Amino acid sequence: MPAGIQEMLSLLLFPAALFTIMYFMLIRPQKKKEKSRREMQNSIKVGEEIVTIGGIMGKVINIKDDEITIETSVERTQIKIFRFAIDSVTSSEHK
Repeated sequence: MPAGIQEMLSLLLFPAALFTIMYFMLIRPQKKKEKSRREMQNSIKVGEEIVTIGGIMGKVINIKDDEITIETSVERTQIKIFRFAIDSVTSSEHK
């Protein structure tokens, strides 16, 4: 094999190997985590206790499409949030 072709192959092989390593170490785990988060957000039911991305804790009292109403305190304060703003479910019903 001529030296020029061999050098060109080695120059192309290094970035391809680097991209492959980065994909399996960074991109793929992030996609799995995002898929798991979406599944959790889509499976929320009325009565479950949740925590929002802003740290607000509350109980789900109404679900309408992508809008969720939560009750946050003893005074029954109601807050409407978007489904994507839910960070985690804390009630044992979901686990």
